[in-house]
Amino acid sequence: MRHQLTRFLVAGVMGFLVDTGVLYLMLWLGLGYFAGRAISFLCAVWTTWQFNRRYTFAPSRHQSIWAEWWRYLAAMSAGGGVNYAAYSGAVSLLRPAPWLPVLAVAVGSVAGLVVNFATAKWWVFRRARSQ
Repeated sequence: MRHQLTRFLVAGVMGFLVDTGVLYLMLWLGLGYFAGRAISFLCAVWTTWQFNRRYTFAPSRHQSIWAEWWRYLAAMSAGGGVNYAAYSGAVSLLRPAPWLPVLAVAVGSVAGLVVNFATAKWWVFRRARSQ
């Protein structure tokens, strides 16, 4: 499980970079902190799913890749709720600054980590062999 958690954290760092980068792009395009974050979150979830299904957890042979994606999106949305609440709190409570989006995404990512790992390991990839 330690190796899975380490790889899950690597995927999380990748997702964080995508999430933050896309959020700054969305802000530059004129979307606000909340609409921009909805788009950046979906991009980050897709990125982490690609990494996690290949390197962290063995994909299930009992479900289609399409079904796996929807399960993963649902699972990450549970942690995403925690993540988004923490992100929203940071955006609402802190003074606007150039570094605010990256800090708020980081706060949200840490807050949702445990929920995301648990749902990925024991729900999305539960039929996969343990490593």
